[in-house]
Amino acid sequence: MQRLMIADSSDIVRKVGKRILSEIGFLVLEAASARDALLRCETELPNIIIVDAGLDGALDLITNIRALPDGKSVLIYYCVIEADLKTMMAGKRAGANEFLLKPFDRQILTQIFTGKAIAA
Repeated sequence: MQRLMIADSSDIVRKVGKRILSEIGFLVLEAASARDALLRCETELPNIIIVDAGLDGALDLITNIRALPDGKSVLIYYCVIEADLKTMMAGKRAGANEFLLKPFDRQILTQIFTGKAIAA
């Protein structure tokens, strides 16, 4: 089972994401802060991490994950509220692989993480 971490300061975003992603087969970890996320990654690196751009220290978190042993193997999604080129490029420079737009829902997460569209 693939491990996926959601690093977001919003309890609601983490809980909704966890419910949806757990249902499609991921073991989902939650982190409410960049510090908590990094500590968890140092203990056991997940396969995928969703990092909210609004999280304090989000860019440093991505950079620090990339510096960990095997940190380059993690698929990192930088989660933004709007498709702002400056914010997205900052995430890319820090080491993010892909982007997610918030708010996300069941259809978006299912399509991205399984490659399948679901009926609305």
